[in-house]
Amino acid sequence: MSLTRFTVSYLLYCIFLAGIAYLLPIVFPDTRVLTEKFWLVYFFFAGITYIAYFCADLGLKRNPEVGIMAIMGSIAVKMFFSLAFVLIYSLNAKEKGMIFVLNFFSLYLLFSFFEIYSLLRNLRHQNK
Repeated sequence: MSLTRFTVSYLLYCIFLAGIAYLLPIVFPDTRVLTEKFWLVYFFFAGITYIAYFCADLGLKRNPEVGIMAIMGSIAVKMFFSLAFVLIYSLNAKEKGMIFVLNFFSLYLLFSFFEIYSLLRNLRHQNK
């Protein structure tokens, strides 16, 4: 998958996830389902996932023999920056609780799923 094709499909995926996040408070008006700074967390993950994919794709194209190491490295860097984000957010935010944890990990898993799926599609095309 080329970078432009990934970018288009990634933007569509981001719009889809943003639509769900926008509709959740409307569907559940009496329940707090999103943290106060949800969109900050959302755009952080959207940006870091795109950067991680770009780095892994670059590593795959430069040397396909060590492509798995590029993928694992980009996932590790993404995890490191995510943990740093949690630390900084936790120190600065007044709210603490389960809502942030659920929002954070659901976004982390959804964006990671899309990134890994796209990278594995690249590996599948290389094996043919």
